[in-house]
Amino acid sequence: MVDDELYREIILEHYHHPRYKGALPDANLTAEGMNPLCGDELTLYLKTDGDRIVEARFDGRGCSISQASASMLTEAIRGLTVDEAKALLERVKAMLTGSPHEPFDEDDDLSALEGVKKYPVRIKCALLAWTTLEEILHK
Repeated sequence: MVDDELYREIILEHYHHPRYKGALPDANLTAEGMNPLCGDELTLYLKTDGDRIVEARFDGRGCSISQASASMLTEAIRGLTVDEAKALLERVKAMLTGSPHEPFDEDDDLSALEGVKKYPVRIKCALLAWTTLEEILHK
């Protein structure tokens, strides 16, 4: 697990400089998610070609953790098949809830989300983009 300072740096980097933020007009899959506790709102856009995710973007507003997590998600799932994205989703959910999972490499930005589990009230913030992805993938 990355140390707390590095975790904060990675989260803030994705928050201040989000990857793939903004609408995707030619998306063929979209879903909206909301976290009423924090006021986070998110729309996730995917463009697929067959079973491969060729583009992913998000839009919305929210706390640094929800926005950073969405940025990491859109970066991580580009180029994956739907099944690979589902497996990644389950891995992230397990990491955030403290369930057994295959650890992420420390140089993988997703590893920074592991620090969120120390703050149970923020887990829903980190999971928002991922539960929105889950909704899309199970349509």
